[in-house]
Amino acid sequence: MAAAVATPDFQQLSLDLERQELENGNSPCTATQYSQLLALYLLQCDLCNAKFLWKRIPQTVKQGCAELSSIWAVGQKMWLKDFTGTYEALQKDWSEDVKVIMTSLQNCVRKRALRLVRLAYSSIGADDFATFVGMPVDKAIQAAQSEGWEVDLQNRIITPEKLEPPPAPTIMSDQHLSVLTDYVTFMEN
Repeated sequence: MAAAVATPDFQQLSLDLERQELENGNSPCTATQYSQLLALYLLQCDLCNAKFLWKRIPQTVKQGCAELSSIWAVGQKMWLKDFTGTYEALQKDWSEDVKVIMTSLQNCVRKRALRLVRLAYSSIGADDFATFVGMPVDKAIQAAQSEGWEVDLQNRIITPEKLEPPPAPTIMSDQHLSVLTDYVTFMEN
């Protein structure tokens, strides 16, 4: 039996729940165990395992636990890369068994959206940015400012700060000569 999550040691909890599911054999786990494991798979962005878990959860457990279906609704939106739908599906009153996991999931989805905006946009409208991060526009603007991004309040345009690319690895001269020799030898043959 899984204890309620007191500290966010999600990796260990996930391993424990997977082990419990395997040890239970033909008898199904509890709805709480399935809910926690499904939520953890979503948090880890392991959508394939989440989908396979959903398929192997007995129908009687699914029908007896509305929260389990709500967690899966989040997974379906994540599968479709529907940020707006994901944020909407996350806006539930979760039980204490999964509340910490689902809150962490929401933060993780928001961080992923911030990273994607940073990589994909040279500028973005405040309304579109708010949709991506699942916040009201004023909160989204504050979030952009806290990231150090330029915000034009008059035109409601946000300019994400680009990350510096990591420095290219330097090759030692002997290594470089060896690689070049291998390349030339390959080309000659």
